[in-house]
Amino acid sequence: MEQHESFMQMAIEVALTGMNSDVGGPFGCIIVKDGKLVGKGCNSVASTNDPTAHAEVVAIRDACKNLNHFQLDGCFIYTTCEPCPMCLGAIYWARPSKVYYGCTRKDAAAFEFDDDFIYKELELPLGERQIPIYQVNRKEAFKLFKIWKEKLSKIKY
Repeated sequence: MEQHESFMQMAIEVALTGMNSDVGGPFGCIIVKDGKLVGKGCNSVASTNDPTAHAEVVAIRDACKNLNHFQLDGCFIYTTCEPCPMCLGAIYWARPSKVYYGCTRKDAAAFEFDDDFIYKELELPLGERQIPIYQVNRKEAFKLFKIWKEKLSKIKY
């Protein structure tokens, strides 16, 4: 457990550095493989004008670049807060072995970082969401999957 606490402290330091540099909010993340730091990131949404620049996404991008692979097999993620739905999706796509987090999403909500509305939106029918989602031209779009299926040089992920 001591090692996990040490790695979490590293994630906290990444968050503090970002906050003190006015890069973003109170979120930090590191990614470890075989006991070594392979990626890190702090929230940089506001400083980059990128709504996807959450600490976990930034750290995943950094780790994948450093490992020269799009998956994080055998990696552990340490993040200062329970991942939001977007980050959770990115984590699942990256396929690390484990995730450790500090604060809960309820802790974050107490400071106006409230992702709960996204969780609620996911339960609604697509057309009834705050941002309605509609299907258009499925027949033509579906052809892309058929082309992909036949592509010999595809890289599965």
